[in-house]
Amino acid sequence: MRESIRLGHIAGIRVGLNLSVLVIVAILVFGLSFGRFPEVYPDYGTWAYLLAGIVSAVMLLASLLAHELAHAVIARRNGLEVSGITLWLLGGVAQLGGEPRTAGADLRIAIVGPATSLVVGAIFAAAALLAEAAAGSGLLAGTLAYLAGINVILAVFNMIPAAPLDGGRVLRAFLWWRRGDRTGAAVTAARAGRLFGLTLIALGFVQFVFGAGFGGLWLALIGFFLVTAAGAEEQQTRVHAALRDVRVADVMTPDPFLADAATRVQDLVDNVVLTHRYSTYPLVEDGRLAGLVTLNRVRATPPDQRRTLRLADIACPPAEVPTAHPSDPLPDLLPRMAGCTDGRAVVVDDDGRVIGLLTPTDITRALQTSELRPDRTDARTWPS
Repeated sequence: MRESIRLGHIAGIRVGLNLSVLVIVAILVFGLSFGRFPEVYPDYGTWAYLLAGIVSAVMLLASLLAHELAHAVIARRNGLEVSGITLWLLGGVAQLGGEPRTAGADLRIAIVGPATSLVVGAIFAAAALLAEAAAGSGLLAGTLAYLAGINVILAVFNMIPAAPLDGGRVLRAFLWWRRGDRTGAAVTAARAGRLFGLTLIALGFVQFVFGAGFGGLWLALIGFFLVTAAGAEEQQTRVHAALRDVRVADVMTPDPFLADAATRVQDLVDNVVLTHRYSTYPLVEDGRLAGLVTLNRVRATPPDQRRTLRLADIACPPAEVPTAHPSDPLPDLLPRMAGCTDGRAVVVDDDGRVIGLLTPTDITRALQTSELRPDRTDARTWPS
């Protein structure tokens, strides 16, 4: 899930919003301000209901962010790279680089999110009790109670043992520990997620047919997301299993063509694009990576601007270019090969010099030859 609006960094972790989150904010504000709150707590002004609805929506986003931050912080403590957190229509996503090395780490990363939601829910519940004691059972106490309840629901729903929910991760960790087979455990959790998603779709359809209206459609939407995400997770698991013993150096394309960041786009077209078969162009400046240009980015540049724009002007910035060392495990790099680089990554040596590229073609070939490598059994590890 790509971010559309960058909010900044918290604890060194990039945080952003996808524009789809505005949909859920609008639904919450409208539903609470003109539905639930006026019905349960009458005799307040419209401005008070609107304020309560806006505060509820903002605090819910903050609660989702706390949930995902907990995942991210524990993931980093267990050796995983965290590229960022994005809040979107159906919640939040912590973008982790790689997979936990042990079942114990998998469990800790998974369970901390629901635990955080329960703690946040308890805080809101305590605040609601204090507000009720001070001012009676009014809109303020009701808003806080609503936030307490929604956080508890978030924690309980996420603990359903179906990937990609946190409960699915817990199930995966448990089966991994019991069976000693991470791949099999992950596939089982993903299939449980697909089954649960299909069940939600069916329930949503039934509710819609029998008059539940928007509620049924929303349930079906959540089910569709779970089915899609579970299928993608199973596929990703099989890819990681096939490539688990492969290093970046085993599949990279060495000695790529390097372009100067100050080169004009039209010069690259005339001297390289039309005369060579390269489609990826790492940029260097003073010997260091200065960005990455792909053939798609060149083609997207308006023809009348190609003689004035430099490659640096159209490049994916160096901070957003996935980089790896030749000795890095290939599966750890795969989750980061997305975004503006069109699925490419740059390989650098210990001094930061560009020495290779990884492209979708390289990954496809690695998968096609994976069955030629001997299998290994995952180690059974659950630290105390």
